[in-house]
Amino acid sequence: MSLLELETVTLKFGGLTAVDRLSFCVEEGEVFAIVGPNGAGKSTVFNLISRFYDPHEGAIRFDGHDLLRARPDAVASWGVARTFQNIELFDHATVLQNLLVGRHRHRRSNLLSEIFFTPSVRKAEIQNRHFVEEIIDFLDLQAYRDKMIAGLPYGVRKVVEVGRALATDPKLLLLDEPASGLSVEETTDMRWWIDDIRRQMGITVLMVEHDMGLVSGVSDRVLAMADGAKLALGTPAEVQSDPAVIEAYLGRAA
Repeated sequence: MSLLELETVTLKFGGLTAVDRLSFCVEEGEVFAIVGPNGAGKSTVFNLISRFYDPHEGAIRFDGHDLLRARPDAVASWGVARTFQNIELFDHATVLQNLLVGRHRHRRSNLLSEIFFTPSVRKAEIQNRHFVEEIIDFLDLQAYRDKMIAGLPYGVRKVVEVGRALATDPKLLLLDEPASGLSVEETTDMRWWIDDIRRQMGITVLMVEHDMGLVSGVSDRVLAMADGAKLALGTPAEVQSDPAVIEAYLGRAA
């Protein structure tokens, strides 16, 4: 059984078909990439999995369960975390505080116990701190842990957003263009972190990315999309050499 399955999923906005009878599956423990030209529907697929949108038809299953039965606010509790193309952090909070937000899904206390800071709340707070500190060490963020997000370089903020997603302790991590805006050196670091997230943390990764160097370096399989539909699915080398993919990227003359 695959960890994530999309079966003939279709989403329309008025007369525009954003996702057209798309089917694919992501196996547990792999890095799976979705590529394609701008407007291909890649981020829309992420928004469907995150339950921002409801498909007009089709099924989405996660870990053997019907994901479409989950409320949008409950997706994280099912074990799905994501980052965004545009960084969505709390600018006037520290790196540590932003990462602690990712532990919210594990909160089991109520308002009264929080007010009186009961022993169970104190224990949970200590556990959350330990978990987040491990992520700070893992992503080499020690130098930034107590700094405000607003004053940090763009590349560091991208890493912090990955860290906040990891703080939820997900089974599936959705990375929406993780290398966008990064330097060559920062992209290389991101490549190693994605590989370590899979190998050391045991987290399955599904990413949307334009940087084919990164895609080729970390991905087990690649899905190429155009106009909301599947063009090709296979290894990075197979997809990059597929005639339909070459035509979608470079035109028929290529």
